[in-house]
Amino acid sequence: MPPVVVLIGPPGSGKSTVGTSLARLLGTELRDTDADVEALAGRSVSDIFVSDGEDHFRQLERAAVAKAIAEHDGVLSLGGGAPIDSATQSLLVKYVAGGGVIAFLDVSLTAAVPRVGLNATRPLLLGNPRQQWLALMKDRRPVYEGLSTMTVLTDNRRPAHIANEIAQAIA
Repeated sequence: MPPVVVLIGPPGSGKSTVGTSLARLLGTELRDTDADVEALAGRSVSDIFVSDGEDHFRQLERAAVAKAIAEHDGVLSLGGGAPIDSATQSLLVKYVAGGGVIAFLDVSLTAAVPRVGLNATRPLLLGNPRQQWLALMKDRRPVYEGLSTMTVLTDNRRPAHIANEIAQAIA
């Protein structure tokens, strides 16, 4: 069985928090591919980026997403950059073609800042975090929108309300 829903979106959109609420609501488990990569590598995402580089991290992430889509039947949360990979995009397109639901959790910079702090634990946000986040979203938004079957704005909303909206949409 494929995932009941896949959550995508940028840092601070609420994928982990909403995913936890949604999994609880649906009586299933949440799986986070960033956590899968960290467990496999025995290091944090930040450490992998710093020690081995983004390309190595993306290879690990690509494999983690493929494995999770193949074996997880609950709520699946992807790292913010996972959908940018062309192989992952192909998997997600096939997942949707088979009836899968991809929810793009959208968020403004203003709402994302207090959630993630835009600090050094987010390797792609080093330097000027706000500018980096905006640049990431300029590149990623079209991909998120193109892959998703639904978009949910998470600004100023409780995770439980967002989870309810997604659950109603997939029912």
